[in-house]
Amino acid sequence: MGRQYREIPQKMIDFIRDQKLFFVATAAADGRVNLSPKGMDSLRVLDERRLVWLNVTGSGNETAAHVREFPRMTLMFCAFEGSPMILRLYGTPRVIHPYDTEWETLYPLFKPLSGARQIFDLAVELVQTSCGMGVPFYDYAG
Repeated sequence: MGRQYREIPQKMIDFIRDQKLFFVATAAADGRVNLSPKGMDSLRVLDERRLVWLNVTGSGNETAAHVREFPRMTLMFCAFEGSPMILRLYGTPRVIHPYDTEWETLYPLFKPLSGARQIFDLAVELVQTSCGMGVPFYDYAG
C-alpha cells in the first residue's frame, strides 16, 4: 500500500542514491506532458526537502520551458532490483544556469558532464510511494 510523506525519509534517500535511472515529468497549461528518462549520475539529494539534478543537452529543452511557465515537477524512481517500490517526488523547481551565481556552488556536486546546460533545484512538497509489483527486474549493464 502506498504512503505519503511531507519530506523524504532517510530510507528513501538511500533508495534514490542507489538508482541508475529516474524519470522527470513536467507540463505546460495545455498540450502534452513531457516525460523523460534521466541518468548519468546526475542527481543529488541535498536534504529531506531538496534535491538537484544536472540537465545536459541531447534533446529539446521542453522541461525548462515548462518550468518557466508552470514551476511544477514530478520525479519518479522504480526499483528494478530488490524490494518492489515506486517512489514519486512532487515539488517546485527552480532552474539554475551556468551564468547564475548558484551554479558555482551546485555544479561541483557532479562529475563534469559534456553539454551541462542547467541544474534543476527541486523543493520537495510531497513524497509518495506505491507498491511497484508490476515493475520488472533488470540487470544494470552500464
